[in-house]
Amino acid sequence: MKINTALILCAGLGQRLNPLTLTTPKPLLKLDNITILEKCINLIIKIGIKKIYLNTYHLRNKISEFIKIKKFPIDIQIIDDGKEILDTGGGVLNMIKNSKDNEFIIFNPDTLWHECYFDEIIDMQNFYYSKKLDNILLLANKKLSFDKNLKGDFNLKSNMLKKNDNTNFIFIGCQILNRNLFEKHEVYSFPISEIWNELLKKNKLNGFESSNKFYHLTNLEIFKKLQDF
Repeated sequence: MKINTALILCAGLGQRLNPLTLTTPKPLLKLDNITILEKCINLIIKIGIKKIYLNTYHLRNKISEFIKIKKFPIDIQIIDDGKEILDTGGGVLNMIKNSKDNEFIIFNPDTLWHECYFDEIIDMQNFYYSKKLDNILLLANKKLSFDKNLKGDFNLKSNMLKKNDNTNFIFIGCQILNRNLFEKHEVYSFPISEIWNELLKKNKLNGFESSNKFYHLTNLEIFKKLQDF
C-alpha cells in the first residue's frame, strides 16, 4: 500500500522572516537558486505521489502564479484558506475535504527537503501500513538541527511519542495522518498540535526517526546563515 496524495502547508505569514516575507511568501524564498517549495515538490514527485493539494492565504496570487509557470509533472490543486488564515490544523482539514483519500502525507515546506529523505519517508510509510497506524510524525534528534536554538518537541522511544522532561526530538515537518483523526473537527482556525495532543493523551502518537541533518527556515538570521552555508 502507498499514499497517493500529499498536502503542503503554504498559507503562513512567515513573520519571523520579515521583511523578506512582506513581498515574497515564505515557500517562494530561494536557497541555491531554487525555491524551498520546489525542493519540497521535487521530493514528493520522487516518492511517487500522484496528487498534491497546497493551501494558500498570505500573498496567495504569487504562489498560484508560481505553480502555473513551473508546470510541474504532477497534479497540483490549490486550496485557499479563505478570508481568514486557518492555521495548520484547519488548513489540513480544509484540504482533506477536497479529497476522497483516507491517508495523506503532509509537508511543511520551510524544512529544506532533499532526496536524501527519500528512503526514510518510504520506510516511514511502510511502517505506517505494516503497523496499521492512523498517524506518524518524522522527527530528528535536536543535535542534528542546523539551528541550535530549536528545542525538542517530543521524547521518542520505540516509535512512540511522549512529552516529558526529556524532549530531545524535533518534528521536522513531515507526517502521515488519516482523515478519521479530524472527525470531531470543523474547518476553523486551529493548530495541528490539537490533533497530536488528543493522541498523546491516549498514548497513540507515533514517531519515526530521521538520521539526516535538519535544516529549517526558522527566522531571518538562520536564512542568512543558510545562504552562506
